[in-house]
Amino acid sequence: MTAANTASKILIVGVGNTLLQDDGVGVRVIEALRAAAEEGFEIVDGGTLGLSLLPMVEDADAVIVVDASELGEPPGTLHIFYNEEIDRQLSGKRRTVHEVALSDLFSAAAIQGRCPARRAMVAIQPGCTEWGLETTEAVGAAIPEACAAIRALALRWRQGALHAA
Repeated sequence: MTAANTASKILIVGVGNTLLQDDGVGVRVIEALRAAAEEGFEIVDGGTLGLSLLPMVEDADAVIVVDASELGEPPGTLHIFYNEEIDRQLSGKRRTVHEVALSDLFSAAAIQGRCPARRAMVAIQPGCTEWGLETTEAVGAAIPEACAAIRALALRWRQGALHAA
């Protein structure tokens, strides 16, 4: 296994607004990963920071973003998008401001020629994005599944798997 096949610096970022129920699921997943004392990965609460995350993204070999995203599925449904699939998912379906920011973030890194070679977005279908501090039951139940998917993906990348799926 060569260094070119492994991802030595893996950034895991949760985005969302925790004041808007399911919109904050990305941040809730990050909190769960931190509580489990995940080591060996840079775990960041990206909240609604948007382009201010650019230096971290540019410095990473791989990035995994977790966010609420419109999937057209029942609340709590999880789907993982990779590389260009992320760009397609984020274009035209922007339910939240941070989905716009994610698209801009990856575009800015690409323009600089510093977009990570490996990108994934763990997307969770929200049920309710009204004011409230807790996720809905269905979306809250998806948090452990999202954590497991992120761990598995990050470990595969760390071990040099060329394809994430």
